[in-house]
Amino acid sequence: MTTQPLPFVPHGTPPLESGDRLTRSEFERRYAGAAQIQKAELIEGRVFVASPLRFRQHSEPHSRLHGWLWTYQIATPGSRLGIKLTVRLDLDNEPQPDIVLLIDTACGGRVQITGDDYLEGAPELVIEIAASSAAIDLGDKMQAYRRNGVQEYLVWQAFENQLDWFQLVDGNYQTLLPDEDGIIRSRQFPGLWLAIAPFRQGDMTQVLAILQQGIVSSAHQAFVEQLQQALQDNAT
Repeated sequence: MTTQPLPFVPHGTPPLESGDRLTRSEFERRYAGAAQIQKAELIEGRVFVASPLRFRQHSEPHSRLHGWLWTYQIATPGSRLGIKLTVRLDLDNEPQPDIVLLIDTACGGRVQITGDDYLEGAPELVIEIAASSAAIDLGDKMQAYRRNGVQEYLVWQAFENQLDWFQLVDGNYQTLLPDEDGIIRSRQFPGLWLAIAPFRQGDMTQVLAILQQGIVSSAHQAFVEQLQQALQDNAT
């Protein structure tokens, strides 16, 4: 008598794999059950599971950008800074950006911190670190950020040694260009200045020196006063 093999009956949570087309709720369910996955994103309804991260391509520039933003954030009461966090943009997009800088809701910011401790909505500034210009960060993800109203979007492309900083203007991203001194100045966060050439060369001493000039500028001081006034207004 021939024994027939038993049919395969799946059980538990299905795996989370790149290319899956999922709803946001199903993406979150599978992600929660995939403890071995360090980073996965839902972009325009499609799952992207991240590859292992390299030091010079990702980790080192990430630490430099974070240090630059952290220095600004501690000098700017009412702003908040986060790294490698899940952001619920809309029903088809749940990215995990490398860094976000946002305005606290108590000071007039738009993004909410949910009861289960995720961000919901569009942070004012999002930073992504990409291996090259061919990465998803400058494709579908950029369009998702644009459509959901992320005001400024910064992408570091390690292979090209290039940084692109975009500003949302009338629903479209326009490139923020360096001034005659080689400095890009944020429109959303006054005083957030980045010296492009020193950053590309890894000269963080000069990058932070230029940032300090932005922090003591009259535009930054006025911005801090604006945030503090909004905090007082919301408290009354």
